[in-house]
Amino acid sequence: MKGLNSNDTLHILLVEDSPDDAELLKQALLQAGHAPTLHRVDSAATMTEALARRHWDIVISDYNLPGFSGPEALQLLRAHSDYIPFIVASGRIGEEEAVALMKSGAHDYVMKDKLARLAPAVERSLREARNRLESRAAQLALRESEARFKAIVSNMPGMVFRLQTGDGNAPSFTYVSDGCQALFDLPAHAMRQDVEVFFDRILPGDLPSLMASMQTAFRRRTNWNWEGRIRIAGSNEVKWVDLRSRARLLDDARVCWEGIISNITQNKTADLEIRRSRADLSRLSAHIETVKERERHRIAREIHDELGGTLTAIKIMLLRLGKSLAPETAEGLHRLHSTDALVDSAMEITRRIATELHPAILDLGIVAAIEWQAAEFEKRMDMSCTVTCAYKEIPLDSEISIAVFRIFQEALTNIAKHARATQVEVEIEADADDVVLQVHDNGEGIAGEDLAKPHAFGILGMQERARSLGGEAGVRRTRTGTAVRLRLPRAPQAVPESPPEEEQLLLFGSAMQSLLGAHQQEHSDAKGLV
Repeated sequence: MKGLNSNDTLHILLVEDSPDDAELLKQALLQAGHAPTLHRVDSAATMTEALARRHWDIVISDYNLPGFSGPEALQLLRAHSDYIPFIVASGRIGEEEAVALMKSGAHDYVMKDKLARLAPAVERSLREARNRLESRAAQLALRESEARFKAIVSNMPGMVFRLQTGDGNAPSFTYVSDGCQALFDLPAHAMRQDVEVFFDRILPGDLPSLMASMQTAFRRRTNWNWEGRIRIAGSNEVKWVDLRSRARLLDDARVCWEGIISNITQNKTADLEIRRSRADLSRLSAHIETVKERERHRIAREIHDELGGTLTAIKIMLLRLGKSLAPETAEGLHRLHSTDALVDSAMEITRRIATELHPAILDLGIVAAIEWQAAEFEKRMDMSCTVTCAYKEIPLDSEISIAVFRIFQEALTNIAKHARATQVEVEIEADADDVVLQVHDNGEGIAGEDLAKPHAFGILGMQERARSLGGEAGVRRTRTGTAVRLRLPRAPQAVPESPPEEEQLLLFGSAMQSLLGAHQQEHSDAKGLV
């Protein structure tokens, strides 16, 4: 469609049987500053051929022609195009005919004795036609956008919605996608007509959190996000849903939330199974450690009492045998002394094994046990190992004390194997609830890939043992080496079980029937949504 600039050439289809009148029309447009190109036709056949040959900016038609007329020309044009302007330029036309033409789709009419009105009529008709074309293009673009939106939404797993507050801040759904049926077992129009059916689907125990999150989002004019459970009317089916939306402030200060509600039941069920498995693993790990420590204690006692006693008896017998040998039997005495040395070595090994299995020093407290183990490490590795503690003793449950000691041993073992350090610093701290052990070496520092190794059982064992007792253990690289940090409660804490109600709901148990009556009362108390 041509613009209104005077330099633009106007391609005009002129329905006129008089060449003189055609020239008058052309001169009127030229005087107004336009550059018209006129093609004159005077019959239905020639007009049809001209319309098919090219696009025209405007059609100007006489009202009465021999064998043809303005109304017929208008009808022919409208069959070809809805947007090309049509102006009647006639020497004589009655008011009724003019009104009938305008109702049929003509844009204006001009009397031939008043052609000064022709250029303004042409300009106005072109402007209106251009506006109609732009409006039509916008409508087409909107329809295409809506079609794309509906295609995308129809393939999304969940319900797309637009919820906005109205008068008195009462919310209402202005858009709900067809995903409403699959998620809520409701047709979309039902939720658009009555927002209450949405709140009726919320589980009674989760309705307060929904209302609180919505009120907060409304008060702050922020995005509204919520996670909770819904029930399907007439059944025991319960679903976990995730609501995510963006806030948009409307011109009248109302809030509009646009977003999606997704079914996350499968993820929640998987999460429950993971937490249950982790809890079972923690309990199993704790049980294994308890059994290991009990067995170590038993073996240590057996070694000390039985093997240690036997070796002591052998040594006594060797002493007696040495006294009975004559001094001149030098070879016999030499063998006797060699055997005695072997017995001493066996007794030392026995003592060391028994101590490692169950250090008796633990009976003197965790601080003394840590200091003793540090001293042993220092002697064995020829490496400085200092212990800092503000307390002479930290009273701990025996299970916690053993766990702290074993994790400290594991940390020292890792340092000896991998760190290439020359110095180890140990700190023990405690408050009313927890005990904290920190071991820091000045070695090479543990690499990130070593921390992530699936077979790093030493680190995994420390972490799992701490977790099973309600604490935490971590290993990290520092600027000067590697640091191990252990935090444990001063008394063991049981690993929590999965909430039985949540488990029952996630497994869609029959207990939902008992909640229906309670929901009705709670829902009536929450009618004022915001």
